[in-house]
Amino acid sequence: MAAAAAAAKAAAAAISAGAAVALCSERAHAEGGGTTFRFPGFSHPAPAPAPAAPPPHQQHPAPAGGRGEEAVEEAPRVSTQHPRTSAAGFDPAPLERGVEALNKLKQASDPKKLFELLKKQEETRQQEFIAKKAEEQRALAQLEIEKKRIDYEETKKLDQQRAKIKSQMAQYEDELKRKRLQAEHEAQRVRNQELVKMQEESAIRLEQIRRATEEQIQEQRRQTEKEKAEIVRTTIKLKSMADAEARVIETKQTEDVKRRLLLEQIKADREKWIEVINTTFEHIGGGLRTILTDQNKLAVAVGGLTALAAGIYTTREGARVIWGYVDRILGQPSLVRESSRGRYPWSGSFSRATSTLTSKLKNGSNPGKNGNGFGDVILNPSLQKRVKQLANATANTKLHQAPFRNMLFYGPPGTGKTMAARELARKSGLDYALMTGGDVAPLGSQAVTKIHQLFDWAKKSNRGLLLFIDEADAFLCERNKTYMSEAQRSALNALLFRTGDQSKDVVLALATNRPGDLDSAVADRIDEVLEFPLPGEDERFKILKLYLDKYIVKADDKHEKSWLRFFRGQPQKIEVKGITDDLIREAAAKTEGFSGREIAKMMASVQAAVYGSKDCELTPGLFREVVDYKVAEHQQRKRLAGEEPKQNA
Repeated sequence: MAAAAAAAKAAAAAISAGAAVALCSERAHAEGGGTTFRFPGFSHPAPAPAPAAPPPHQQHPAPAGGRGEEAVEEAPRVSTQHPRTSAAGFDPAPLERGVEALNKLKQASDPKKLFELLKKQEETRQQEFIAKKAEEQRALAQLEIEKKRIDYEETKKLDQQRAKIKSQMAQYEDELKRKRLQAEHEAQRVRNQELVKMQEESAIRLEQIRRATEEQIQEQRRQTEKEKAEIVRTTIKLKSMADAEARVIETKQTEDVKRRLLLEQIKADREKWIEVINTTFEHIGGGLRTILTDQNKLAVAVGGLTALAAGIYTTREGARVIWGYVDRILGQPSLVRESSRGRYPWSGSFSRATSTLTSKLKNGSNPGKNGNGFGDVILNPSLQKRVKQLANATANTKLHQAPFRNMLFYGPPGTGKTMAARELARKSGLDYALMTGGDVAPLGSQAVTKIHQLFDWAKKSNRGLLLFIDEADAFLCERNKTYMSEAQRSALNALLFRTGDQSKDVVLALATNRPGDLDSAVADRIDEVLEFPLPGEDERFKILKLYLDKYIVKADDKHEKSWLRFFRGQPQKIEVKGITDDLIREAAAKTEGFSGREIAKMMASVQAAVYGSKDCELTPGLFREVVDYKVAEHQQRKRLAGEEPKQNA
């Protein structure tokens, strides 16, 4: 019994020690200690290690409403799920089993066997607990893995949702931007349309203002011309009256002196003539006494003197009447300033035959085979082609005895209208006559007679005649003008009467700078209208070369061909240095807006500058200097011409 009691005491002491160790172990485990004390049969199995933290990409995202800060890791807590576990995490079940085992040992007959049995039961229970705990840990690990998978899928879905939302936001922003750009483009298009509309309206208003201003300027100019003509007439009248008064005053002042001088001169002449008369009468008296004493001599003397006086008077008056009749029938009208026909039918026959023979020898049977096909006239290619067509049509019209077509040439001054008319007449094989409208007004009441004489003279041409009227608006303007005189109206009516029907003898060619001023009846007589614009750059280049050759290169040819070269000094020849086509092309570009006449005058200025130079040579520097000066002068004239209408307005 003593041994049993000792064994029971030892078992109780072991159980107490195990309970104490278990309690310490539970406390250490509750406080988060890393080491677990194990005692076989009494101690709890070591807790399962904490699951590893998920990788960074699998961690749960921060809550949407959070501040984005990392959550503070919480301290491990002791599980209190067991109903008998204390608040501190202590489980009294092992201790109770130890007490129960102690009581059984006290009551058992063989405590040692019983202790071994209890120990084996406790070990079996402990193994079951460990197995159960391992299974729970596996289930927990599986749950943790499933949780991580769910978290990963949720994170993936969240990322996809965010990417989708971001894509939708970008698409929405692009759509908004596109709509905004479309709205801006539409607004810009509307603004541009409004701007274009405003510009068109402004251009229309400016055009209307310009037309109204131009009409006002024209009306003011016509009124100014009328007033100027009235002032000129008044000035002439006042000047004539003043001259007459001055002459009267001068005559009155010098009358006494002249009277005295005249009396003295008369007295001296009277004395002289008295002596001459006395001497003459002494001789005549002797002759008369001889004649009077002889009846036959008296009759012969009286008859001879009478016949002589009658013959002289009759011859003079008869010659005057006959020549006036011949001149009126065969002579050239006074209105004609230039004509290919002579003043009389026999005038210039030899020179015309010589020139015709020379041209045929040079050009052959075709008179159009010259250098440029149109003489010295350089026109726009389309206009030159049109003039050639009119020349051919006129020549064929004359050949087929068909009526001629009247023409109107209009354009700025100096563009070659007169030269083109002369060449057109020459190409078509017609005679030409040139007159100017300004010569009609001074004729007054004689204008109608002169116009009829002109057309009668033109009809006598066997080849047909091209009548070119330059400045036609001078007397062919509108008949409702208030300042138009009755003589001008009559002259206009006379020309309209002579051109009422198509003529087979006369081609009427009118030239004017202001075609709008022509009378409507005159415009109705026109069949062909040709505009002569200012020459372009190519035409200016050709004109410059033409007049450079005429005024510079061949300036001395006419002196060499004249027979007077033997009696006058030989002029110094012009030497041309460095004048190339590029330089002439440069001058043609600078002279934009120049007419053919202005270019000819500019080349005449170049010739004068060359003659004024020391060495009488034309250099590129001198040529450019004269061209620049003339261009500046042309611009100044344009500015002055532009300011004058403004001042009148």
